[in-house]
Amino acid sequence: MSTTEPPSVTASYARAVLSGSAQGAGGPTARALPTDRLEFGEMRALWDAVLGAPDAGPHTGLLVGDRIRPEDLHILGHLVLTCAGLGDAALAAERYHPLVSQAGTVTLHRRGADSRIRYRPTVEPAAMHPQQVEAVVSSMVRAARWIAGDDWAPLAVSFTHPRVGAAEPYVRVLGCPVAFDAPENAITVGNEDLDRRRPLYDPALDALHRAYAERLLERLTAEVTTAARVRRWLEHAVLADVGPEGPAEALNIGVRTLRRALHAEGTSWRELLDAARRDRTGRLLETTALPLDRIAPLVGLSGATALVRAFTRWEGMPPGAYRSRHRHAAPGPGRAAGG
Repeated sequence: MSTTEPPSVTASYARAVLSGSAQGAGGPTARALPTDRLEFGEMRALWDAVLGAPDAGPHTGLLVGDRIRPEDLHILGHLVLTCAGLGDAALAAERYHPLVSQAGTVTLHRRGADSRIRYRPTVEPAAMHPQQVEAVVSSMVRAARWIAGDDWAPLAVSFTHPRVGAAEPYVRVLGCPVAFDAPENAITVGNEDLDRRRPLYDPALDALHRAYAERLLERLTAEVTTAARVRRWLEHAVLADVGPEGPAEALNIGVRTLRRALHAEGTSWRELLDAARRDRTGRLLETTALPLDRIAPLVGLSGATALVRAFTRWEGMPPGAYRSRHRHAAPGPGRAAGG
Protein backbone atom coordinates (compact mmCIF):
# COMPACT_ATOMS: atom_id res chain seq x y z
CA MET A 1 0.00 0.00 0.00
CA SER A 2 1.36 3.42 -0.90
CA THR A 3 2.07 5.92 1.83
CA THR A 4 1.44 8.79 -0.57
CA GLU A 5 -0.99 11.30 0.90
CA PRO A 6 -3.99 12.00 -1.34
CA PRO A 7 -5.77 15.37 -1.38
CA SER A 8 -7.78 15.88 1.78
CA VAL A 9 -10.91 17.78 2.82
CA THR A 10 -11.71 19.29 6.21
CA ALA A 11 -14.23 17.30 8.25
CA SER A 12 -16.28 20.43 8.93
CA TYR A 13 -17.06 20.70 5.21
CA ALA A 14 -17.91 16.99 5.05
CA ARG A 15 -20.38 17.47 7.89
CA ALA A 16 -21.86 20.43 6.03
CA VAL A 17 -22.45 18.23 2.97
CA LEU A 18 -24.33 15.75 5.13
CA SER A 19 -26.38 18.33 7.01
CA GLY A 20 -27.08 20.33 3.86
CA SER A 21 -28.30 17.34 1.88
CA ALA A 22 -31.81 15.98 2.08
CA GLN A 23 -30.71 12.96 4.12
CA GLY A 24 -28.07 14.68 6.23
CA ALA A 25 -29.80 14.91 9.58
CA GLY A 26 -30.05 11.36 10.85
CA GLY A 27 -30.83 9.73 7.52
CA PRO A 28 -28.97 6.89 5.82
CA THR A 29 -26.02 9.13 4.89
CA ALA A 30 -25.41 10.18 8.50
CA ARG A 31 -22.13 8.65 9.64
CA ALA A 32 -19.21 9.08 11.98
CA LEU A 33 -16.61 11.38 10.47
CA PRO A 34 -13.00 12.11 11.41
CA THR A 35 -12.54 15.15 13.62
CA ASP A 36 -9.87 16.67 11.37
CA ARG A 37 -9.69 15.78 7.64
CA LEU A 38 -10.89 13.15 5.17
CA GLU A 39 -8.96 11.78 2.23
CA PHE A 40 -10.50 12.76 -1.10
CA GLY A 41 -11.57 9.16 -1.74
CA GLU A 42 -13.56 9.20 1.51
CA MET A 43 -15.16 12.49 0.52
CA ARG A 44 -16.08 11.08 -2.87
CA ALA A 45 -17.67 8.06 -1.14
CA LEU A 46 -19.66 10.43 1.08
CA TRP A 47 -20.95 12.24 -2.00
CA ASP A 48 -21.78 8.88 -3.60
CA ALA A 49 -23.97 8.11 -0.60
CA VAL A 50 -25.61 11.55 -0.56
CA LEU A 51 -26.38 11.48 -4.28
CA GLY A 52 -27.53 7.86 -4.11
CA ALA A 53 -30.16 8.60 -1.46
CA PRO A 54 -33.75 7.97 -2.68
CA ASP A 55 -34.79 11.61 -2.56
CA ALA A 56 -31.55 13.12 -3.87
CA GLY A 57 -32.10 15.28 -6.92
CA PRO A 58 -29.94 16.77 -9.67
CA HIS A 59 -29.64 20.05 -7.72
CA THR A 60 -28.35 18.51 -4.47
CA GLY A 61 -24.88 20.01 -4.80
CA LEU A 62 -26.26 23.44 -5.66
CA LEU A 63 -28.48 23.40 -2.56
CA VAL A 64 -25.75 22.03 -0.27
CA GLY A 65 -23.50 24.94 -1.22
CA ASP A 66 -26.28 27.48 -0.69
CA ARG A 67 -26.78 26.20 2.88
CA ILE A 68 -23.12 26.58 3.85
CA ARG A 69 -22.32 28.38 7.11
CA PRO A 70 -19.08 30.09 8.19
CA GLU A 71 -18.15 27.29 10.59
CA ASP A 72 -18.48 24.74 7.77
CA LEU A 73 -15.45 26.28 6.04
CA HIS A 74 -13.27 26.08 9.16
CA ILE A 75 -11.09 29.17 9.67
CA LEU A 76 -11.69 30.36 6.08
CA GLY A 77 -15.37 30.94 6.85
CA HIS A 78 -14.55 33.09 9.87
CA LEU A 79 -11.87 34.93 7.92
CA VAL A 80 -14.37 35.79 5.15
CA LEU A 81 -16.60 37.40 7.79
CA THR A 82 -13.79 39.76 8.83
CA CYS A 83 -12.49 40.65 5.35
CA ALA A 84 -12.63 44.30 4.25
CA GLY A 85 -14.72 43.42 1.20
CA LEU A 86 -15.44 40.90 -1.53
CA GLY A 87 -12.05 41.42 -3.19
CA ASP A 88 -10.19 40.64 0.02
CA ALA A 89 -12.46 37.62 0.58
CA ALA A 90 -11.70 36.30 -2.92
CA LEU A 91 -7.96 36.63 -2.30
CA ALA A 92 -8.36 34.88 1.05
CA ALA A 93 -10.19 32.03 -0.68
CA GLU A 94 -7.42 31.86 -3.28
CA ARG A 95 -4.78 31.40 -0.59
CA TYR A 96 -6.60 29.43 2.09
CA HIS A 97 -8.99 27.19 0.12
CA PRO A 98 -6.61 24.20 0.67
CA LEU A 99 -7.59 24.37 4.35
CA VAL A 100 -11.11 23.47 3.22
CA SER A 101 -10.17 21.15 0.36
CA GLN A 102 -7.02 20.23 -1.53
CA ALA A 103 -9.13 18.73 -4.33
CA GLY A 104 -9.44 22.08 -6.13
CA THR A 105 -8.05 25.58 -6.40
CA VAL A 106 -9.71 29.00 -6.29
CA THR A 107 -8.16 31.87 -8.25
CA LEU A 108 -9.13 35.50 -8.81
CA HIS A 109 -8.61 36.92 -12.30
CA ARG A 110 -9.01 40.69 -12.65
CA ARG A 111 -10.24 42.20 -15.91
CA GLY A 112 -11.36 45.65 -17.06
CA ALA A 113 -14.83 46.15 -15.55
CA ASP A 114 -15.32 42.75 -13.95
CA SER A 115 -13.37 39.79 -12.63
CA ARG A 116 -13.71 36.05 -12.52
CA ILE A 117 -13.31 33.81 -9.51
CA ARG A 118 -12.41 30.43 -10.96
CA TYR A 119 -12.65 27.00 -9.40
CA ARG A 120 -10.53 24.25 -10.91
CA PRO A 121 -10.46 20.67 -9.56
CA THR A 122 -6.96 19.31 -9.00
CA VAL A 123 -8.17 15.71 -9.29
CA GLU A 124 -9.18 14.06 -12.54
CA PRO A 125 -12.58 15.36 -13.76
CA ALA A 126 -14.06 11.86 -13.64
CA ALA A 127 -13.16 11.61 -9.95
CA MET A 128 -15.46 14.48 -8.98
CA HIS A 129 -19.24 14.59 -9.33
CA PRO A 130 -20.58 17.69 -11.10
CA GLN A 131 -22.65 18.23 -7.94
CA GLN A 132 -19.41 18.57 -5.95
CA VAL A 133 -18.31 21.39 -8.23
CA GLU A 134 -21.73 23.04 -8.00
CA ALA A 135 -21.58 22.84 -4.20
CA VAL A 136 -18.23 24.64 -4.15
CA VAL A 137 -19.33 27.38 -6.54
CA SER A 138 -22.69 27.99 -4.87
CA SER A 139 -20.97 28.04 -1.46
CA MET A 140 -18.71 30.83 -2.74
CA VAL A 141 -21.77 32.82 -3.81
CA ARG A 142 -23.34 32.22 -0.40
CA ALA A 143 -20.11 33.31 1.35
CA ALA A 144 -20.08 36.51 -0.73
CA ARG A 145 -23.59 37.25 0.56
CA TRP A 146 -22.31 37.13 4.13
CA ILE A 147 -20.43 40.29 3.19
CA ALA A 148 -22.57 41.93 0.51
CA GLY A 149 -26.04 40.99 1.78
CA ASP A 150 -28.56 38.29 0.95
CA ASP A 151 -29.82 40.13 -2.13
CA TRP A 152 -26.36 40.28 -3.75
CA ALA A 153 -25.81 38.30 -6.96
CA PRO A 154 -22.86 37.86 -9.31
CA LEU A 155 -23.04 38.95 -12.92
CA ALA A 156 -22.84 35.36 -14.20
CA VAL A 157 -21.81 31.83 -13.26
CA SER A 158 -20.45 29.13 -15.53
CA PHE A 159 -19.80 25.39 -15.22
CA THR A 160 -17.74 23.12 -17.43
CA HIS A 161 -20.22 20.24 -17.16
CA PRO A 162 -23.61 19.99 -18.90
CA ARG A 163 -26.76 20.94 -17.04
CA VAL A 164 -28.72 18.18 -15.38
CA GLY A 165 -32.21 19.03 -14.28
CA ALA A 166 -34.25 22.19 -14.63
CA ALA A 167 -32.67 25.61 -15.10
CA GLU A 168 -34.90 27.42 -12.60
CA PRO A 169 -33.12 26.29 -9.37
CA TYR A 170 -29.80 27.62 -10.69
CA VAL A 171 -31.24 31.05 -11.39
CA ARG A 172 -33.09 31.08 -8.07
CA VAL A 173 -30.06 30.06 -5.96
CA LEU A 174 -27.33 31.94 -7.83
CA GLY A 175 -29.47 34.90 -8.92
CA CYS A 176 -27.82 35.38 -12.31
CA PRO A 177 -27.46 33.84 -15.78
CA VAL A 178 -25.80 30.40 -15.61
CA ALA A 179 -23.90 28.80 -18.50
CA PHE A 180 -23.01 25.12 -18.89
CA ASP A 181 -20.48 23.27 -21.06
CA ALA A 182 -18.34 26.38 -20.53
CA PRO A 183 -14.52 26.59 -20.64
CA GLU A 184 -14.28 27.09 -16.87
CA ASN A 185 -16.11 26.95 -13.56
CA ALA A 186 -16.30 30.62 -12.68
CA ILE A 187 -18.20 33.39 -10.91
CA THR A 188 -18.15 36.73 -12.73
CA VAL A 189 -18.25 39.71 -10.36
CA GLY A 190 -18.26 43.42 -11.08
CA ASN A 191 -15.07 45.13 -9.92
CA GLU A 192 -17.18 47.80 -8.26
CA ASP A 193 -18.60 45.07 -6.00
CA LEU A 194 -15.17 43.57 -5.40
CA ASP A 195 -13.63 46.89 -4.38
CA ARG A 196 -16.47 48.15 -2.16
CA ARG A 197 -15.31 48.16 1.47
CA ARG A 198 -17.55 47.05 4.27
CA PRO A 199 -18.74 49.78 6.64
CA LEU A 200 -17.96 47.56 9.64
CA TYR A 201 -14.43 46.20 9.40
CA ASP A 202 -12.14 45.18 12.27
CA PRO A 203 -8.56 44.94 10.94
CA ALA A 204 -7.26 43.53 14.22
CA LEU A 205 -9.72 40.62 14.15
CA ASP A 206 -9.01 40.08 10.46
CA ALA A 207 -5.26 39.91 11.19
CA LEU A 208 -5.88 37.43 14.00
CA HIS A 209 -7.81 35.10 11.68
CA ARG A 210 -5.17 35.40 8.96
CA ALA A 211 -2.34 34.58 11.36
CA TYR A 212 -4.15 31.44 12.48
CA ALA A 213 -4.94 30.47 8.87
CA GLU A 214 -1.26 30.91 7.96
CA ARG A 215 -0.18 28.57 10.75
CA LEU A 216 -2.69 25.94 9.64
CA LEU A 217 -1.67 26.31 5.99
CA GLU A 218 2.01 25.95 6.83
CA ARG A 219 1.27 22.80 8.81
CA LEU A 220 -0.90 21.37 6.04
CA THR A 221 1.53 22.01 3.20
CA ALA A 222 4.83 21.38 4.98
CA GLU A 223 5.11 17.78 3.82
CA VAL A 224 2.53 17.43 1.12
CA THR A 225 4.13 18.88 -1.97
CA THR A 226 3.63 16.78 -5.05
CA ALA A 227 7.37 16.01 -5.15
CA ALA A 228 7.32 14.81 -1.54
CA ARG A 229 4.35 12.56 -2.26
CA VAL A 230 6.05 11.08 -5.31
CA ARG A 231 9.26 10.48 -3.34
CA ARG A 232 7.32 8.61 -0.66
CA TRP A 233 5.50 6.59 -3.32
CA LEU A 234 8.81 5.65 -4.96
CA GLU A 235 10.21 4.42 -1.64
CA HIS A 236 7.81 1.47 -1.86
CA ALA A 237 7.57 1.06 -5.62
CA VAL A 238 9.03 -1.75 -7.72
CA LEU A 239 11.59 0.23 -9.70
CA ALA A 240 12.07 -2.48 -12.32
CA ASP A 241 9.02 -1.33 -14.28
CA VAL A 242 7.70 1.98 -13.01
CA GLY A 243 6.27 5.03 -14.72
CA PRO A 244 4.55 8.27 -13.73
CA GLU A 245 1.16 6.57 -14.14
CA GLY A 246 1.62 4.89 -10.75
CA PRO A 247 1.97 7.96 -8.53
CA ALA A 248 -0.51 9.88 -10.69
CA GLU A 249 -3.15 7.25 -9.98
CA ALA A 250 -2.30 7.29 -6.27
CA LEU A 251 -2.75 11.07 -6.21
CA ASN A 252 -5.99 10.97 -8.25
CA ILE A 253 -4.49 13.20 -10.94
CA GLY A 254 -3.49 12.74 -14.56
CA VAL A 255 0.07 12.19 -15.73
CA ARG A 256 0.17 15.57 -17.44
CA THR A 257 -1.07 17.26 -14.26
CA LEU A 258 1.59 15.42 -12.28
CA ARG A 259 4.34 16.53 -14.64
CA ARG A 260 3.15 20.15 -14.54
CA ALA A 261 3.04 20.14 -10.74
CA LEU A 262 6.55 18.71 -10.48
CA HIS A 263 7.83 21.27 -12.99
CA ALA A 264 6.27 24.06 -10.92
CA GLU A 265 8.16 22.72 -7.89
CA GLY A 266 11.45 22.74 -9.77
CA THR A 267 11.83 19.03 -10.40
CA SER A 268 10.59 16.28 -12.72
CA TRP A 269 9.51 12.65 -12.75
CA ARG A 270 12.85 11.65 -14.31
CA GLU A 271 14.83 13.42 -11.57
CA LEU A 272 12.78 11.87 -8.78
CA LEU A 273 13.04 8.40 -10.30
CA ASP A 274 16.79 8.84 -10.71
CA ALA A 275 17.10 9.87 -7.06
CA ALA A 276 15.04 6.85 -5.96
CA ARG A 277 17.29 4.52 -7.93
CA ARG A 278 20.35 6.14 -6.38
CA ASP A 279 19.01 5.79 -2.84
CA ARG A 280 17.92 2.18 -3.28
CA THR A 281 21.19 1.19 -4.95
CA GLY A 282 23.12 2.68 -2.05
CA ARG A 283 21.03 0.77 0.49
CA LEU A 284 21.47 -2.50 -1.37
CA LEU A 285 25.22 -2.01 -1.61
CA GLU A 286 25.43 -1.17 2.07
CA THR A 287 23.19 -3.92 3.43
CA THR A 288 23.55 -6.88 1.05
CA ALA A 289 26.22 -8.87 -0.76
CA LEU A 290 24.19 -9.06 -3.97
CA PRO A 291 26.32 -8.84 -7.12
CA LEU A 292 25.81 -5.87 -9.40
CA ASP A 293 23.96 -7.88 -12.06
CA ARG A 294 21.38 -8.79 -9.40
CA ILE A 295 21.06 -5.24 -8.04
CA ALA A 296 20.62 -3.63 -11.47
CA PRO A 297 17.14 -5.04 -12.24
CA LEU A 298 15.98 -4.28 -8.68
CA VAL A 299 16.56 -0.58 -9.32
CA GLY A 300 15.26 -0.57 -12.87
CA LEU A 301 18.57 -0.62 -14.75
CA SER A 302 19.41 -2.91 -17.64
CA GLY A 303 22.52 -4.57 -16.23
CA ALA A 304 25.77 -4.26 -14.31
CA THR A 305 27.37 -1.96 -16.89
CA ALA A 306 24.46 0.48 -16.73
CA LEU A 307 24.56 0.32 -12.93
CA VAL A 308 28.28 1.13 -12.78
CA ARG A 309 27.83 4.03 -15.16
CA ALA A 310 24.84 5.46 -13.28
CA PHE A 311 26.28 4.95 -9.81
CA THR A 312 29.58 6.58 -10.75
CA ARG A 313 27.63 9.58 -12.00
CA TRP A 314 25.63 9.70 -8.75
CA GLU A 315 28.40 9.20 -6.21
CA GLY A 316 31.62 9.99 -8.03
CA MET A 317 32.92 6.45 -7.47
CA PRO A 318 32.02 2.97 -8.77
CA PRO A 319 29.73 0.69 -6.76
CA GLY A 320 32.59 -1.58 -5.67
CA ALA A 321 34.51 1.28 -4.09
CA TYR A 322 31.35 2.56 -2.40
CA ARG A 323 30.58 -0.87 -0.94
CA SER A 324 34.16 -1.29 0.24
CA ARG A 325 34.20 2.13 1.89
CA HIS A 326 30.91 1.50 3.62
CA ARG A 327 32.03 -1.87 4.97
CA HIS A 328 35.25 -0.37 6.32
CA ALA A 329 33.32 2.42 8.00
CA ALA A 330 30.75 0.10 9.59
CA PRO A 331 31.54 -1.05 13.18
CA GLY A 332 32.32 -4.71 13.51
CA PRO A 333 30.75 -7.16 16.02
CA GLY A 334 31.40 -6.10 19.59
CA ARG A 335 33.00 -2.84 18.47
CA ALA A 336 31.62 0.49 19.55
CA ALA A 337 30.48 2.81 16.80
CA GLY A 338 32.83 5.51 17.99
CA GLY A 339 35.76 3.17 18.76
